Parts: sequence; C-alpha cells; structure tokens
Amino acid sequence: MARYHGPVCRLCRREGLKLFLKGSRCFTDKCAIERRNYPPGQHGLGRSKQSPYAQQLREKQRAKRIYGLLERQFRRYFEWAEREKGITGENLLRFLERRLDNVVYRLGFASSRKEARQMVRHGHVQVNGRKVNIPSYLVKVGQAVQLRPESKLQERVAENLAAGRGQVPAWLELAPDARRGVVRALPLREDIQLPVQEQLIVELYSK
Repeated sequence: MARYHGPVCRLCRREGLKLFLKGSRCFTDKCAIERRNYPPGQHGLGRSKQSPYAQQLREKQRAKRIYGLLERQFRRYFEWAEREKGITGENLLRFLERRLDNVVYRLGFASSRKEARQMVRHGHVQVNGRKVNIPSYLVKVGQAVQLRPESKLQERVAENLAAGRGQVPAWLELAPDARRGVVRALPLREDIQLPVQEQLIVELYSK
C-alpha cells in the first residue's frame, strides 16, 4: 500500500504545528517547527489568507497526517462515523483513537504512531493474549493490549515509558511494569487532546 516516505518534518511545517511524527526529536531544538515555523516551498513565507474550503481541507489533512492514514482509509472511517449515533466528528475521532497502533502509542510503548505501527506489524503486540499484527484493528472496551513476553524486555520500550512525555488518557489504564494496558471506556472528546477541529472535516465531506 502507498505510504508517504518523505521527510515528516515537512508535514509539520505545512500544518504549522507539531504533529509529533518523529518521536523524541519533536521535543528537542532540532524540531523543524522550532527552526523554520513557516510552510515549506518557495512561497512558504508569502502565502495568502486561506479560503473556507482551504481551512476545511487543512483540518482533514492534519488529522490524516497525525494518524498516518491515506485518503481512502480516512474516508472509510468517516463513513462509519456517519452511520453511528451521536456527533459525526466526535465519532470519527473515536474510531481513529481506537486503532491498535494509536492505543500502543497512547500507552507510551512507542514514541510515535509510526513506531507503534511498526511494533504491531512486527508482531510485538497482543490483544487479550493473542498476537494481532494489524495496525488498524479497532480495540474494544474491556480488551487488554500488551507486549509479547519476548518484547517486554526491549530497551526501547523501557526508554519510551521512562520518558513519559504523554499522559495516558483517562479511557486507558496502564500497568507499566507488566507492559499492559486495558481499554476502560470509549474515549470522550475531552480525552482526545488533538489540535483538530473535526466539525470542519464534517463540513468538507458533506459537500
């Protein structure tokens, strides 16, 4: 499947904020936003005011890039969110947060969602004791996400947990010593600390 393999710091500059796509580098002075806080390209410093459509498009692109999704995947989540009861925008974010790679990232086992996706793909993660290597797997309430016994001793995981840069959200419960987390409830909007205005995404797709 197609993936963006270019410099991810360029994506942060395009959105004008830190998307935390590069793990620990995002917390240092080497972060591209700290050094060049303007859009990339020849005309990055001279871009004009955005139209309403451009604002809606930027919000959609921002959400896609945060979770590392392609357009077809993202559109499918939106269609699911439309069919759910409740507010479509919040339903969309709830689906995205329940992806297995995002849960692994939120629990602090990985420093970025990209690293979390790699951990899942390489078979380091179990759900209710069974190996799951599909990053888009939607974790349900009550399910336990943990690292395989051979993976719990990895030095990289210990470093990520020790860094503790992101607080574990209220809808997850973490047992750091056991390298295990449990989904206690569906995430609420206030639990999803993202710089995304989901209503603009709904307006874009509703045209």
